[in-house]
Amino acid sequence: MTQQMLTPQIENVGLGLFLGGKNNPGQFGHNGADEGFQAILTMFSDSGHGVVVMANSDNGVTIGNYLIKSVAREYAWNNTPEKQSAADVLMFIADLKGTPAALQKYSDIKKSGSSEYELDEGALNQLGYHLLQSERNEDAIRVFKRNVEDYPTSSNVYDSLGEA
Repeated sequence: MTQQMLTPQIENVGLGLFLGGKNNPGQFGHNGADEGFQAILTMFSDSGHGVVVMANSDNGVTIGNYLIKSVAREYAWNNTPEKQSAADVLMFIADLKGTPAALQKYSDIKKSGSSEYELDEGALNQLGYHLLQSERNEDAIRVFKRNVEDYPTSSNVYDSLGEA
């Protein structure tokens, strides 16, 4: 039964589990969320190693991914982490330390050329809409303006700025 669950049914998806694919053969896991709670599971079928992170937070998966990377590094797991959305990190920082800190982190990631994060116009767009939903309109406009500066050929970034 376990082997059937870990057999791809469609691309990198088994029965109820997401599979590591060619970058992480033998890895499987799942995550889930409900308002105010998030959890993430990562396991390795070849070694039996794994970790579960459960958080009383809407940022649990974002934090969980950092914890899983740390555990994998500490125990020398054969694991190539997927790129994390920069938007998740930026929203987390904006909520904890404010929009200027989030924009500084964005600049730092962009300048470093880090392959750890997916960084494109969508990252700032998600941050901007997150700020709008939090009724932080001036901060959202600031973020959208930065997106226009960094991606001046994208019609979507102008649309988002206009909406704000």
